[in-house]
Amino acid sequence: MTIKVWYRHEWPPQFPLDVLCSYRPAMRPAEVDAPSDCILVVGVSRSKIAAAFLTVALLSLFVTFHILYDSAVYSLRAAANRLEPLEVGSPSPPPGILPGKVHFPKTSRQLPQAIIIGVRKCGTRALLEMLFLHPQIQKAAGEVHFFDREDNYERGLEWYRRKMPYSFRGQVTIEKSPSYFVTPEVPERIHAMNSSVRLLLIVREPVTRAISDYAQLRSHAASAAPGVGTPAPVVLDQRSFEQLAIQPDGSVNESYRPIAISIYHVHMHRWLEVFQRRQILVVNGDQLIDDPVPQLKRIEGFLRLEPHIGRHNFYFNRTKGFYCMRNGTSEKCLKESKGRRHPRVSPLVVNKLRKFFAEHNQRFYDLVGEHLGWPEE
Repeated sequence: MTIKVWYRHEWPPQFPLDVLCSYRPAMRPAEVDAPSDCILVVGVSRSKIAAAFLTVALLSLFVTFHILYDSAVYSLRAAANRLEPLEVGSPSPPPGILPGKVHFPKTSRQLPQAIIIGVRKCGTRALLEMLFLHPQIQKAAGEVHFFDREDNYERGLEWYRRKMPYSFRGQVTIEKSPSYFVTPEVPERIHAMNSSVRLLLIVREPVTRAISDYAQLRSHAASAAPGVGTPAPVVLDQRSFEQLAIQPDGSVNESYRPIAISIYHVHMHRWLEVFQRRQILVVNGDQLIDDPVPQLKRIEGFLRLEPHIGRHNFYFNRTKGFYCMRNGTSEKCLKESKGRRHPRVSPLVVNKLRKFFAEHNQRFYDLVGEHLGWPEE
């Protein structure tokens, strides 16, 4: 094979490469038996060719980085929708938000398309956490209390929006504040924000709910008892549930708040004056405790979500006495304050209250078009 050799001054000007011939004596000593007396150094002499090589290299780096970044982002997104092995109520940033106010690309804070409006002590927290098993759901952290507290409502919708989690397009943002149901101003305020919003109302048998409410009020009052250095002592109401729920003359104390909240039809009237019945889904809280999946399937249909939540997402915790959640890699139970033990209430008082609520329950059934089968005695 014949090899064409040019000296530097004979190098074709149109050829983009430059070859430098350097004799070995001018360089560091090499092996003795090297077959050649000069070394060729090849480089790029034309600026356009150099710029092209540099551009290609930079583009390759950018594409590689972008692919790796997107892969990491969506891996984190999937992990964010998994349950963490923590108890509900532990302080943590909303899903989709990373520490330091960093959020995923193509996400934004949206006003809620669905709201759990109540009822207090009927399982609103459990319902929210169960719905969060669904990858199309993003939930607000904590209870926002925007529509029922004047100081919050005066801050405006932009303040409310900032309380919502970041979500992807197509996801449903949901928040829950149980006192919405019993606050007169709330229905019109929510309607003014979004007239097509979907509302979830979870209810339980009224007497059971009232006793649970009493137990929580007592627990909170006890935890607020004064410690060392407290200037004004807190006087705890030591009366039993029976003494608070039943008047000295034997009549039911309808002004006692745990009783008043359980008269559902009084509050439901206000919501149906503002919203269409089809916008409100009544969730049976007693059945949600006993068997969560059927109620959650109803909610998936109501919120127009793809079916996702199933029996594989739950297991019964015999120690706690209720269902806990799992998503394949981790498990979560509600914190200890959920499902707290109820005080023993006289069966005579329970029977009296159920007879009292029978008529009120029927009015509620008539309003919502559903019979929930609560006992009448």
